[in-house]
Amino acid sequence: MLHREREIPPDHIYPVDRWRMVEKAFYPRTLPIAETIFSVANGYLGMRGNFEEDEPAHQRGTFINGFHETWPIVYGESAYGFAKTGQTMINVPDAKVVRLYVDDEPFYLPTADLKKFERVLDMKNGVCTRRVVWETPAGKQVEIRSGRMVSFLHRHLALIYYDVTLLNADAPVVVSSCVSNHEEEQTGDADPRKARGFKERVLEPRFAAMEDQRLLLGFRAKNSRMSLGMGVDHAAASDSPYTAAAAHTPEDGRVLYTITGLEGKTFSLSKFVSYHTSRRSPAEELCERAGRTLDRGVRHGRELLLNHQRMWMDDFWKRSDIQIQVEDDIAYKTSDELQQTVRFNLFHLAQASARAEGTGIPAKGLTGQTYEGHYFWDTEIYVAPFLMYTAPRIARNLLEFRYSMLEKARKRAAEVNQQGALFPWRTINGDEASAYYAAGTAQYHINADIMYALKKYVEVTGDASFLLERGAEMLVETARLWCDLGFFSEAKGGKFVINEVTGPDEYNTVVNNNAFTNLMARGNL
Repeated sequence: MLHREREIPPDHIYPVDRWRMVEKAFYPRTLPIAETIFSVANGYLGMRGNFEEDEPAHQRGTFINGFHETWPIVYGESAYGFAKTGQTMINVPDAKVVRLYVDDEPFYLPTADLKKFERVLDMKNGVCTRRVVWETPAGKQVEIRSGRMVSFLHRHLALIYYDVTLLNADAPVVVSSCVSNHEEEQTGDADPRKARGFKERVLEPRFAAMEDQRLLLGFRAKNSRMSLGMGVDHAAASDSPYTAAAAHTPEDGRVLYTITGLEGKTFSLSKFVSYHTSRRSPAEELCERAGRTLDRGVRHGRELLLNHQRMWMDDFWKRSDIQIQVEDDIAYKTSDELQQTVRFNLFHLAQASARAEGTGIPAKGLTGQTYEGHYFWDTEIYVAPFLMYTAPRIARNLLEFRYSMLEKARKRAAEVNQQGALFPWRTINGDEASAYYAAGTAQYHINADIMYALKKYVEVTGDASFLLERGAEMLVETARLWCDLGFFSEAKGGKFVINEVTGPDEYNTVVNNNAFTNLMARGNL
């Protein structure tokens, strides 16, 4: 059926829906794109759009904003002021995995005889769903309805559901709900934009416990010493008889459901998932927190959690929606396509920022490890202005996070022999993590970008208290850097110049009087 490699048809994502991204067929060649498009996140926790069955996959991934490992940057020849320590967002143990066996045969998408396939990113309701009808080699038809969401209301909670119905014949069915540690897949690439790989194990097991259908696992990152506590719990329901058996190791586990007599009936599995991270608390305590989150999730149940998500999204769209109306379709885009495109971008902005509390916003959100989960100038120039008008509390949180870096920014300025403060070009924990000076530290405009966001935030919200309590200190320290970095040049008729910097064009580095940098610095001063 659909298991052969072939050209991807232009209507692969089809039809155009103003509120939904719809995938109507399974094509292996689109995995890298589809896994990003169908990601779900809330700004703290992100789940890449892998299939529940765990394979096939381009890059399996579950990510937590700010949870990272550190590593020494090795240079062929070091120099004064080079960044010393890299930071990489960790691919944490994956709780998305649910495997299905019918007649002891695994459901495997690339070879499955698919009678129906539809995957939908429902941007109105904040959930990703899939419906598949699979015919086994024995002619037995199986309907699978699955879905997942990362809660906007409950920061540390995600929900996955997996419902199986035998349509035309009986067969023994096994559903295996797993936590899989894919840490060995965290391999690197020579491209500095992609995530670094680690030769050694990064996550050290610290705690493991299983009771009934609940699994708790705790870890500590080897170098950064950050701790992770995670847990999964389940609620199963069916009119057919079933049994559950659980097993675990120090770093993964599963709950195995065996169902009989399912013809014409449905086995429904709700999987509640929680992650907690900390720089201070031990893994055991974080597992306790995950347990309390799971208690709340199980108590609420699937339908109430989905209803909470809808309510949050209703409020988001009330604040944020941009409606496109055109008299005639544009040559390359219909009005429906334009509307879908705008809403897709707005939805991913929400997924990247909504619960990014005490952190920044990674350049790729939480859809993958590209750029290693680092925070750049994108946050202040591209994301923060949107938030100022639609969610000013989140915009203030981002500025608060930058303020928390101020002392490290002062130290960084001293490291490069400058006065004032120099905010890191790329970072997670406040330390400069760019190993390429010309396209990293030399982009001094990061200082002015952050101050641009501060100025705009105060103008839009009228929040003068933040300016007085936090912002003024940042303004003074960044201005001190510009005064020290630049000078009045006789060759330029006594004008103030800023030489040997890199602007946003990273392909032409270390130039004199970059227009963007000069104009932004002037605004900063």
